[in-house]
Amino acid sequence: MFFLRDLPSRRMVEVYAERHDGLDVEAVRDALVLMRRASLLVRRLEAYFAAHGLSQLRFLVLIVIDREPERDGLSVTEIAERLDVSKPVITRTLAHLVEDGLIAIEADPDDARAKVVRLTEAGRATLSEVLPGYFALLSASGEDEGA
Repeated sequence: MFFLRDLPSRRMVEVYAERHDGLDVEAVRDALVLMRRASLLVRRLEAYFAAHGLSQLRFLVLIVIDREPERDGLSVTEIAERLDVSKPVITRTLAHLVEDGLIAIEADPDDARAKVVRLTEAGRATLSEVLPGYFALLSASGEDEGA
C-alpha cells in the first residue's frame, strides 16, 4: 500500500532533484502518481472482494485456475508459480477455498504424488458473480485523475 494522500508538488521534487544528482523530476512524479492510483485501486478491490466473501488472493487463485481453458485444473505447485506468494500461503488459501466449497482438491490421475485443484460449480458461480464488478472497477480506475 502507498499511504501518502497528498503527493509532493513539482517544486518540492525539483528541490530534491537539486540536492540529489540523477533525480528525474518527471519520472519521480509519474511514479508517485502511479503508486497512489494503484493503492486506491487495490483498496477498492479489497473492499469489493470482502463484500463477496473473498480476498484478493482467493480471487486470484480462482482466476488462475479458470484461465486455463484447455485444462480443468492445476497442481498446487502450478498455482504457486503463477502467483507471487509462497507455497505455505497458497496451501492455507486453498484450504479456505475448499472449506468454502469453491474448489476441490483431488489426486492427480497421472501422478499419485500430486494433487489437482479444480473449481467447483460454486467456484464458477462465484467468479461469474464477481467478474463484472471486478472489470468495472478496473475500467473505472482510469478515471482517477484526481489521485
